[in-house]
Parts: sequence; C-alpha cells; structure tokens
Amino acid sequence: MIIKDKNKAANISAMFKNISGRYDLLNTIMTFGRDKSWRKHVVKEASLKPNALILDVGTGTGKILQEALISNNGIKAFGVDFTLEMMLAGKEQQDNISWCCADALNLPFPDSVFDAVTSGYLIRNVTDIHRAFAEQTRTAKPGGKIVCLDTCPPPDNFLRPFILLYLKLVIPMLGLVFAGNKNAYRYLTSSTEAFKSPEELSLIMKNAGLDNIRFRKFMFGTISILCGTRPSLQRNFLS
Repeated sequence: MIIKDKNKAANISAMFKNISGRYDLLNTIMTFGRDKSWRKHVVKEASLKPNALILDVGTGTGKILQEALISNNGIKAFGVDFTLEMMLAGKEQQDNISWCCADALNLPFPDSVFDAVTSGYLIRNVTDIHRAFAEQTRTAKPGGKIVCLDTCPPPDNFLRPFILLYLKLVIPMLGLVFAGNKNAYRYLTSSTEAFKSPEELSLIMKNAGLDNIRFRKFMFGTISILCGTRPSLQRNFLS
C-alpha cells in the first residue's frame, strides 16, 4: 500500500467508517437529490458497451456502480475502497458487484483490464492525485474512459458568500443532525475550499497519461465531472 501521508489516510478511513451508515442519505440531502443525476452523467461518460468491465475507485457504497448496472445489461462491475464498512453498507443493497478492499494509489489489478474507470468524491481525499489518476489510467484498456466526479472550490462570483455559508454552517449541521458527526462534514467543506479547480485537475490527468480531457460543472460550479481517454500509445504513467 503506497500512502504518502499515513495520518491523513487513517483519519479519512476512520471518518468514513463512522458515517458509513448515513453517507448516502446525507449526500442526497446535501445535494437536494441531484447526486443521482451526476452519477448518471458519470455512467454516460463512461460509454459502456455490452459485456464491458467497469472499475469504480473509492467506490464507498457502490452508488456509481449501481447506476451503471441499471443502465447497462451484461456489464461486470468492480468496486475498490479502503474503508471496509462503506462497502459492507453497499453490499446490503447490491450483491452484483465484486468488492475489493484496497488503496487507490496501488490498485491490485493488471494493466489494461477495464473499459472504464470511474470515481466519485475520491480525488479530493487521496494523498497523491497524480498517482491516483496514473493508476486508473494503467488499469484502463487503450481507448478506455477515466471519469471523475468531485467537488470544486466555490466560484469567485456573487454566489460565493452564499455557497460558503452553506458549506461552513449548513452542511456541518446536517451532518450532526442526520449522522451524529459534525466534524466529518466540516472536513468536507474545508477540503472542498482547498481543492483544485477542474482546470488544474485536467492538467494532472493529462500528465498522468490521458487524452481528450473535458469537464462539465454542476450545482452553481461546486461540482465537476471530468472525463479523459487512455490513448493507444503506451506511456510511463507513474513518471
């Protein structure tokens, strides 16, 4: 397992363990139910064909994979997460997923296996963004899609004060009321503010070996979905 900051990784794992039972509920409440439409967009960008293999990294309870299985007949779904409790919560809802407890920075799969590799709210939490994307690129087939759903720093416009108020006050309060954990959702807001923009993530994805990178923003510019393609030409992804 390759982790640059062991304390951060351990703290994040413990945090998700504590909120695993209410994680999906809070996501729906915080996003006013829009989270499902974003997952559908991720699956659409993955461009899955019949019998495709899809890997979702940092899968949590497997919601992206559940959406993929609903939308595509005959695919095989694999989910990786380093918090066992999140996957156990998801397994109660969906047993048609192959679950694996592993580190996003050291995926336990050979090269060129998956037709698409997705992630939802993963990249903000990893200790090495380049390596996370490089590992996803490595495990994708040439021509395969890498699709990333995550939060964005609040845009610098007239909505910014209202968005910050929601992030700093409302979301932690929702975490306290519905999950009994205010601090976990304080981390969500602070990590969102400090996170990279989609433009910066696009450059990291390019340096990790991806081509044809594009992104789309949602929720007043606070959510982004990025998509890239692994090219046919082989590269040294971890350089």
